[in-house]
Amino acid sequence: MPAPQPTSGPTAPLLVHADGDTDVRTAATSATTTAADTTPATSTVTPTADATPAKAAPHPRAHRHALLRLGLLAAVLAAAAASLLLWDPTAVLAAATGPWRMPIALAAYAFGTVAFLPRPALNAGMGLLFGSLWGVPLAIAGSALGAIVAFTLGRSLGRDALRPLVRGKVLIEIDRRLSEQGFRSVLLVRLFPGAPFQAGNFACAFSRVRFWPYLAATVLGVVPTTAAYVIAGASASSPGSPAFLISASVIAAMCVFSAVSLWRARSRRTT
Repeated sequence: MPAPQPTSGPTAPLLVHADGDTDVRTAATSATTTAADTTPATSTVTPTADATPAKAAPHPRAHRHALLRLGLLAAVLAAAAASLLLWDPTAVLAAATGPWRMPIALAAYAFGTVAFLPRPALNAGMGLLFGSLWGVPLAIAGSALGAIVAFTLGRSLGRDALRPLVRGKVLIEIDRRLSEQGFRSVLLVRLFPGAPFQAGNFACAFSRVRFWPYLAATVLGVVPTTAAYVIAGASASSPGSPAFLISASVIAAMCVFSAVSLWRARSRRTT
């Protein structure tokens, strides 16, 4: 008989049937399995989502402090609004005399904007007390001072707590525009007669708009509406005068423009 041939590795058993035929299929399967067992295994690490560095969550203590500052902001604004039940800014302005009259009027106007008094009433009051010549610049200065106070309060006390709540396309788009086109966006808000002054102050404070573009756009943007209401207040004693008629016409046109703009915006949202 011929000598058995040496093999280089483990051999798979062959199944022999009763008639002596070899089951070739079984032998091939066993050989494949043996070859796979002798092949060195290589491990491939597949990157997963866990390998991506995630944004660190805010520290609980920092979040708690932000909420406390937001509560303090709400308390300050509520106290300012409630204080109007104890004193009347118009009476304070009327009682102010001498060299302190203008500084007191300026401070009362600025405080009134923080306390959510309507600016048209404040502007008309400035016109009644100081006339058009001094009333317009004083009202613009009071608007700027009130905007500075509101911006400082909102940026230092409420921004950290409210920034994470910016969700949705509308809020994200508003924040992006205020951040990238600060001066232009704030100017458009101030020129729009229907935009609440106080809401614009705090919206800018909670966004990433810079202070100086915010202030410059505020001063420039409030000029038309402020002048119209101050002149109307200054000439209220003579309602037939050209100054009163012109200012009243400008105010009416601004109100109509605001109403039409709001109606068109609502129509676009519903379609």
